[in-house]
Amino acid sequence: MTLPRIGRITAGALLPAVILVVWHLVAAAGIYSAAQLPPPGEVLSALGELLRRGELWHHVAISTQRVLIGFAVGSVLGLTLGGLVGLSRAANAVLSPTVQAIRAVPSLAWVPLLLLWLGIGETPKIVLVAIGAFFPVYTTVSAALSHIDPHLVEVGRAYGRSGLALLGTVLFPAATPAILSGLRLGLAQGWLFLVAAELIASSMGLGFLLIDSQNTGRTDVMLLAIILLALIGKFSDTLLGLVTVTPSAAPR
Repeated sequence: MTLPRIGRITAGALLPAVILVVWHLVAAAGIYSAAQLPPPGEVLSALGELLRRGELWHHVAISTQRVLIGFAVGSVLGLTLGGLVGLSRAANAVLSPTVQAIRAVPSLAWVPLLLLWLGIGETPKIVLVAIGAFFPVYTTVSAALSHIDPHLVEVGRAYGRSGLALLGTVLFPAATPAILSGLRLGLAQGWLFLVAAELIASSMGLGFLLIDSQNTGRTDVMLLAIILLALIGKFSDTLLGLVTVTPSAAPR
């Protein structure tokens, strides 16, 4: 590991360390009761309790599964529809206003409709995560493709590329950085929609753990669930960020 990388990791760890110290000091000062703000040690104890009972990995696994499947479905749809809207002015004129309007619907507004249409199984939870992942991918892909430099397209055509060949060798490589950013945003949005998804008659998952801890007054478990959502979301974003591709805009 290089020194600059170690420096970046150290710098990134500074703020969490400060937050942890401030959290401990505020809890120890008695500004809030232990039921409102348990100290970090109690949250760590809650982690050990869930690990001993063997529940934590089930919650993490089921939430991760829901996010990954929902993200896969939502990102594929976002890439497809975003590509269509970005490349076709007619499709943009027909689809874009409606899609942009639907994008403004809050996550919780989808819950009663999905319950009515899809019941209380896994399907509505995954569909809600897919909805969350779809819009960032759709927006970034359509915007990136519609703003590609026309001169680049002319160069591609000069090299004899057209149709799918032009799309695959010029347009998508040129838009790859924006597409990767859209996928990362879509994954983050999928985690945000997870808690709303696990409001739908769930008995497992980090969202369920969060809501259940609120109902049972276990603030330590509630904080633990929030921290786990943040850590797993960051971990999944880091893994996706490793897929860094340096696109070659020029046709080969």
